[in-house]
Amino acid sequence: MKHPLLPHKKTLLAALAHPDDETFGMGGTLALYARQGVDVHLVCATRGEQGEIDPEYTERIHSAACLRTQELRCAAEVLGIKELHFLNYRDSGMPGSASNQHPQALAAQPVEQVAAELAHLICKIKPDVVITFDPIGGYRHPDHIAMHQATVRAFSLASDETFVDPQGLPAFQPGKLFYHTINRSFVRAAVWTLRLFGRDPRRFGRNRDIDLVSIAEVDFPTHVKIDCRSVSGVRQAAAACHASQGGASLDRGFRGLISRLFGGRYETFMQGFPEPNAGQKVKRDLFV
Repeated sequence: MKHPLLPHKKTLLAALAHPDDETFGMGGTLALYARQGVDVHLVCATRGEQGEIDPEYTERIHSAACLRTQELRCAAEVLGIKELHFLNYRDSGMPGSASNQHPQALAAQPVEQVAAELAHLICKIKPDVVITFDPIGGYRHPDHIAMHQATVRAFSLASDETFVDPQGLPAFQPGKLFYHTINRSFVRAAVWTLRLFGRDPRRFGRNRDIDLVSIAEVDFPTHVKIDCRSVSGVRQAAAACHASQGGASLDRGFRGLISRLFGGRYETFMQGFPEPNAGQKVKRDLFV
């Protein structure tokens, strides 16, 4: 039991899908709060089995899952994450891939099942704030969308007195729920630039399976904008941990230039709970 005169220790829980989501998406936010003394917990639902591995690694690794788990542990330590929690589902791959149908694929699981596991962790960790993907999973990845849906349900389930926790933990209501959003200026700039150079923005990425045009058309509100400039070096170091995913080049070349011009210094979030007030000003802190 906490002493009534001692300040409350803030706790943040990020519920994500794959190794590297914690760094490439919201790494600045996680690192910033960790350095402010917040207990930062990370749930990773899969081991990233379907991630594209750079050729230099394929001949000397046991499996993509093993390598990417090691990379995640490295990044988590750099970011300052207090504890890493795995759900041990399987990476579903991008929309339409055969891996979507694997019996252990995250995207193939009932939302209620994954939500119950997350609700247990919420009751155990007791976070003040929970963050996850936006409703379209950032760039429409099936696992990202699955984690958004499961986290939203778990947020409600954890506070439900009728929820039967597997360890008998009491119900718990976190204070706030936020969804990490992609900077639309960044996406629109990428669409414009790709077209300028004769490339199809509907077939973006290493496997040409990301439709930037459809992503740019969905505009989520920004309720919190986190200034991550003070931890940019930490985020770069964490990105370097994900070497098999090209992490060392995160902020280099053309991609780095666009990132710096259109939002690389800030990370933005949409408020899911409590319901934001109409016209409320953009905040600079998830806990305020």
